Amino acid sequence: MSEADGSSKGLPRRAATRTAKLAALPMGYAGRKALGLGKRIGGRPAEAVLADVHQRTADQLFRTLGELKGGAMKFGQMLSVMEAALPESQAAHYRAQLTRLQDSAPPMPTGIVRGLLARDLGADWASQLVELSEEPAASASIGQVHRGRWADGREVAVKVQYPGADEALRADLRQIGRVAAIGNAVVPGMDVKALVAELQERVVEELDYPKEAEAQHVFAEAYADHPLIDVPDVVAVGPSVLVTEWVESEGSIAKVIAEGTAEERDHYGELLARFWFSAPGLTGMLHADPHPGNFRVLPGGRLAVLDFGLAARLPDRGFPEPMGRLIRIAATGDAEALVAGLRHEGFIREGIKVEPQHVLDYLAPFVTPALQERFRFTREWMREEFKRINDPKDPAYTVGLKLNLPPSYLLIHRVWLGGLGVLAQLNAEAPFREILEEHLPGFAG
Repeated sequence: MSEADGSSKGLPRRAATRTAKLAALPMGYAGRKALGLGKRIGGRPAEAVLADVHQRTADQLFRTLGELKGGAMKFGQMLSVMEAALPESQAAHYRAQLTRLQDSAPPMPTGIVRGLLARDLGADWASQLVELSEEPAASASIGQVHRGRWADGREVAVKVQYPGADEALRADLRQIGRVAAIGNAVVPGMDVKALVAELQERVVEELDYPKEAEAQHVFAEAYADHPLIDVPDVVAVGPSVLVTEWVESEGSIAKVIAEGTAEERDHYGELLARFWFSAPGLTGMLHADPHPGNFRVLPGGRLAVLDFGLAARLPDRGFPEPMGRLIRIAATGDAEALVAGLRHEGFIREGIKVEPQHVLDYLAPFVTPALQERFRFTREWMREEFKRINDPKDPAYTVGLKLNLPPSYLLIHRVWLGGLGVLAQLNAEAPFREILEEHLPGFAG
């Protein structure tokens, strides 16, 4: 079997193969729904039938997206961040499978890894990378990580991009619309087309390891003296190989979500929030991939931040000032002033009529956590907010159709939503208002 035909040597690269596997997702879901209807007519309880449909869909979803990796797996990872918005009747079935996408994927053979190392680091790569584990320590959407030791004695993480990642990633993003039915089944109300469009804009950047290395080095320097947040620095880089310092982890935030104590949930939830909001001011960039697998628990309650392939360069070297100012106005409950500010900044286009109170209600998920000294993010809160703003019968629903999100806010919006999703999965309580006052320009007034 040639490399172009086989998944055993990286990603399945033939467009027809990948398209067929993606197409099977909605077809399988539709078939299970039809079969379920037959079982209900035959007398089986509706609840039991629905549970079976969701369980089988979850199994197929992980298996397909995980095996394809590339854009397919990245799509699954983004869905997993929003798992907290699921109705609990569905969440139990999707939660474990989608969470697995945050930390795992089938590995590629060691021979391919060594060939890429020779191509990117030179034929004498083994004189620099004096030890290399045979098995990957972690896998992700476009690459896998091996543990090694550099010639100077440092333990290192060697990230190697899957052969064909570029071709497969672009093909996936053309075909991923085929899984819209699955996406809407997993997270009702999610605009799958908008999510895919953003993936097309941003995720290809992950293929550029030199650019990722540049961003990671900036973050490493910015957090070098931080007592609780660690960013491993870059050791070497090539077109499809990135070598960084190794961090000895006790697991990812996914582990805290699954089995952490209340104290651990609050502690790491606060650290995540502080990182997300402090980074733009310190680095001029936004870490734009908030899924839990990118954040590792270290001894002593510290947090390591990994994967800077989606580090967005912010034009003003920080969050835009109007963002904090408008959230502060919304927090006062002044709906008229909020609408005036949104119009001035281009969030409401000229000629568009809106009801100010409905606008305020629509923005509640972004404003409510800032109203209290400490706010607890829960799945129940996230689920209710998500359901409300996606309910056509709710007046706030029409607001979402009228608001205009300027391009400079698109990625910030997704990272904020993703961050809320992770904090809700953690059930974390954090001094969110204090964090905004310290790090969000315009919020403190």
